[in-house]
Amino acid sequence: MRYVFLGSPEFATKVLDQLINAGIPPVALVCNPDRPAGRKKILTPPATKKLIQDRGLDIKIFQPENKQELTALSPTLTAMANFGIVAAYGLIIPREFIESFKQGIIGVHPSLLPKYRGASPIRSAILAGEERTGVSLFMLDEKVDHGPILAQKDLYIDSQRYNELADELAVLSGNLLAEILTDFDEGKIEPVEQNHENATLTSKFTTEDAYIPWDDLKDAQGGDLVKAKDIFKKVRAFNPEPGAFTFIDNKRIKLLRVEIEESKLILKQIQKEGKKPEVI
Repeated sequence: MRYVFLGSPEFATKVLDQLINAGIPPVALVCNPDRPAGRKKILTPPATKKLIQDRGLDIKIFQPENKQELTALSPTLTAMANFGIVAAYGLIIPREFIESFKQGIIGVHPSLLPKYRGASPIRSAILAGEERTGVSLFMLDEKVDHGPILAQKDLYIDSQRYNELADELAVLSGNLLAEILTDFDEGKIEPVEQNHENATLTSKFTTEDAYIPWDDLKDAQGGDLVKAKDIFKKVRAFNPEPGAFTFIDNKRIKLLRVEIEESKLILKQIQKEGKKPEVI
């Protein structure tokens, strides 16, 4: 089994880590270029590259700047591997690149497709109050999260914050890949077309989406259960970044952790502008 892994951030790293732990590492990693990070602008590798380096693995690493450079890598990568796996890579993958692999490319998406296609499936599921979500493995095509499904597994949503749920879904994705890759490589899985009529599409959120009006917060603390539930979802969906926030005396206050008790919203942890987080 020879495959190329395409992915860059922490979500992709946890997926990749599960595959490595299962004894099925990729022959190559394709990730974003190193970027300056932090106040000192130190050149920092993507999380997936750092994982490979920290574990001392003999895996070739490619870091194309754009779609054109990625496509130019096709002959090299397809000579090394029969298929690809992509998880939170960061670039739109051209059709020519997808079709260059003999067995195509498997997409990893943290929702139960066709629901919540697009850029923000995890936040969107939390904000919608979904009781369950999951992961989908599908065959990549030129449309967003559109290809036929190879496998899915669901996960219960309780009170997880975004980062916690993302970590759980990443690990679930890696484990599901490890379960199906041998059968996929041997041609034993028949992909199932998505029901496109049931598709929903998500888009990127902005900092403004995390804003909570002060009056809504007061109502929620006073016993307005509907507003309390909405704020509870928003705080979880936008944690840790950009962080749900309100303004008091023209100063931004981040709401880091809240709970609902007897129909009232209770603040558990906040962060005042320019200050460290504090437990209430």
